[in-house]
Amino acid sequence: MGIFDLFKKRDADREQQASLESGLEKSREGIFSKLSRAVAGKSKVDDEVLDQLEEILITADVGVDTTLRIIERIEARVARDKYLGTEELNTILREEVAALLAAAPAASSSSDLGMLFERDAEGNPFVLMVVGVNGVGKTTTIGKLAARLTAAGKSVFLGAADTFRAAAIDQLEVWAQRAGARLIKQQMGADPASVAFDTLSAAKAAGADVVIIDTAGRLHNKINLMNELTKIRNVMQKVVPGAPHEVMLVLDGSTGQNAFEQAKQFSAATQISSLAITKLDGTAKGGVVIGISEQFRIPVRYIGVGEGIDDLQVFDRERFVASLFGEWRK
Repeated sequence: MGIFDLFKKRDADREQQASLESGLEKSREGIFSKLSRAVAGKSKVDDEVLDQLEEILITADVGVDTTLRIIERIEARVARDKYLGTEELNTILREEVAALLAAAPAASSSSDLGMLFERDAEGNPFVLMVVGVNGVGKTTTIGKLAARLTAAGKSVFLGAADTFRAAAIDQLEVWAQRAGARLIKQQMGADPASVAFDTLSAAKAAGADVVIIDTAGRLHNKINLMNELTKIRNVMQKVVPGAPHEVMLVLDGSTGQNAFEQAKQFSAATQISSLAITKLDGTAKGGVVIGISEQFRIPVRYIGVGEGIDDLQVFDRERFVASLFGEWRK
């Protein structure tokens, strides 16, 4: 990598960090303003401060179980160190949340795309199946990811297997055109598995690098959901053995506890291998990323912190924690 490329990468990293900090502003400010009130007039971290911290984390949608684990970690430090001043609380909170996330499965990759997206030994394309309910930003996430992939020199096919809504097919077509990807579609009401079969067949014949399959965003009867996704899987494996190589669940971070419930439902219906958590900008519920990552033990690949294509970011847990629990402005 030349010096020009290094400067270019540095500038891109700075832009991403600024976008992340801006996107998490409401979550960060909500936590800090409440922390400031919790420690007002206090000189040390005591039971009252910890009780209020517990409430702050729960209202930030970190989740009850994860919040209790964080409080237990801080209590252990208080007991060990005997005296902890309230001015240290933010630093301790950052450290303990980072340690908790470090114990969760990592989504790290040597690729700036968050996944390697490499064809297999037989030259078959990498297949990503995307699931999630309507309205979470699933199709937009697919479009933004496709744009990043094509910008990185990958040839991408998109499969419009959400055939229950004409709008879903139309929206994916717009994104395919913007991203420079090829869309495979059928008419509304067609068999989703048939669309997946056609997409993989066309992509394989064209020597494509990546296939992304959109699926219907309905949280209907769990058995029906399981059967539908299983059928799509089985049909894809007839074309590309081992497909899909990854199943990514898209969740709307601004819905807080509803996102937890969706993660539970989809995890019960199919094997989820990664998460994308969208719409974190403009919400005070950014803590949901911590709870979902820690509780479901599924790596977070991407987070959405804005409307722009570049606002779909590869999840970096250290950068996320630093942005969410930045310097405490008392």
